[in-house]
Order: sequence, then C-alpha cells, then structure tokens
Amino acid sequence: MIGVGKVKQYSNVLDKPLSKGKQEVSLSAFAFLFSELVQYNQTQVDNIAELERRLEDAGYAVGARVLELLCHREKGNRRETRLLGILSFVHSTVWKVLFGKVADSLEKGTEHEDEYMISEKELLVNRFISIPKDMGTFNCGAFVAGIVRGVLDGAGFPAVVTAHFVPIEGQQRPRTTILIKFAEEVLRREARLG
Repeated sequence: MIGVGKVKQYSNVLDKPLSKGKQEVSLSAFAFLFSELVQYNQTQVDNIAELERRLEDAGYAVGARVLELLCHREKGNRRETRLLGILSFVHSTVWKVLFGKVADSLEKGTEHEDEYMISEKELLVNRFISIPKDMGTFNCGAFVAGIVRGVLDGAGFPAVVTAHFVPIEGQQRPRTTILIKFAEEVLRREARLG
C-alpha cells in the first residue's frame, strides 16, 4: 500500500509545480487598468484624434502578441494565408480569447471590395467608459481596432482599421463597428491565389 492516499511532500517551495490557475482577468481589474490607460493618454494629447491614435498604437502591440500566442496554441505555429481565413480567425478565435465570445457579426462592405466590418453590440472597452460632452466623438474601440490591425499586420494582411459608432434604432447606446480596409497588395495576392 505504498503511495496510496499520500500527498507528495515537497522539501522546498521552489520544487512545487506552478498551478495554471484561472486564465482570465477579472472584469473590474481590466476596467481599472483600461481606464488608467485612457486617462494617462488623455493627459498626453491635445485632441481626440491623437488620443484614439495612441489607444490604437497600444492595441497594435497587444494584437501582435495575441497573434503569436494563438498561432502557437491553436494552430501548431501555422498562420492563415487566405483573406476569409484570417477574418474568420479574428472574428471567432481572437475575439473569443479576448472578450469571452465570438463577435456579433462579420460583414463584407457593400460599397468597396476591400472593406470588411466586425460589429459588436456592446464592446467591452466601451462598456464602462462615460464620454464627456466635449469629447463627443471619442471611441475607445480604437484600442480594439489597434488589436485587430496588429493581428492582421502580423499575419501579412496590412490594413487600415478604424472603430466607429453606429446608432441602433430603439437603443440608447450605439454598436461599435470595426472597419477593416485591406491594402491593395492583399487583394492582388488573394486574386492570384484564386
């Protein structure tokens, strides 16, 4: 009866294995850190466009790292090479890892061939932010747009990514749409791949 019911004894705390623990961040901790990021950048700029650009730059760094992590974990170090594949990856896998659910919708633009939109009814970064009247058009979704741009750039799909509010009839808060406008080289490569 050797070893039955016995817990392995460790002589040193450094010998103990690290537990994986929870792999998610508490919502209140994220909200606090993100609000601090916004407040810090707000003191460093003179206008809303510059604040959104700084948030997008911060998101870009996150997006590049998220791509590396997910390609290693989910895809065995393989990356998407097709346009619809990378969009689906962002819409589902990346969104689920970052926000705990798949994005509400992924749509192709009707006016331009190179535009796609990811829409979210209540984007997490806009949920706890109240915007003063003097900053009327400010959209914290610029941070998420930066994440998406970081993922796309890292995967070899350069694009201009912006965040926009779209009013919903009968709703007080507008939905956030992440508009992705791919570079011409991406469309040429996609046409060549057929």
